Amino acid sequence: MADLIKRHNGIGMTSQRTRSRMVERLREQGIRDEEVLQAMNSVPRHIFVDEALASRAYDDVSLPIGFGQTISNPKIVARMLELLNSGGKLAKVLEIGTGCGYQAAVLSKVAKEVYSVERIAPLLSKARNSLKELRIHNVKLRHADGNLGSKDGAPFDGIVMAAAATHVPKALLDQLAIGGRMVLPLGGQEQRLCLIERDSRGFSETIMDEVKFVPLLPGTN
Repeated sequence: MADLIKRHNGIGMTSQRTRSRMVERLREQGIRDEEVLQAMNSVPRHIFVDEALASRAYDDVSLPIGFGQTISNPKIVARMLELLNSGGKLAKVLEIGTGCGYQAAVLSKVAKEVYSVERIAPLLSKARNSLKELRIHNVKLRHADGNLGSKDGAPFDGIVMAAAATHVPKALLDQLAIGGRMVLPLGGQEQRLCLIERDSRGFSETIMDEVKFVPLLPGTN
């Protein structure tokens, strides 16, 4: 248990002090949602990357996590979750692209329930182990095609996608609750963050920041 606590707390470039500096940098970069910032301050990001990369976990960079996937840089995570959270208190959230599980861990501090879908089975297994290690119990993981979302738990008042789509999958639009928000990267070579809001009249779309994500792929591995 003592070793586990030490691992979570980190030392040097993985310490709580380094994590707090990351949060201060996010504030300087324009992130204003204190709930999101506190969530990111409480989740040890270094747990979710390979030990060889742990010293860079709190830098403002994306890092490889295997299988051609990356953990998004902290600013992008914070920006997407700030947009998702600005519509009101989040009850049920769907994440497309669990990856290493870091964003799901942050979401678990902001939302009551998190449903997360990942198409790559070994990544999902690693994410499950990391979330279990941190005793996070309000995240439900599923091995499935992200294009199909998750009927289990729908409708969701928040949907966030960690892969770039050329168009918004219809299944995700159908699973977004009235009053809900979806945040996702749209595009191919050139990508933009997109905020989709649903009300009783339909959907509205706001195109925002330029981003770079791996593509959303069909099927499962």
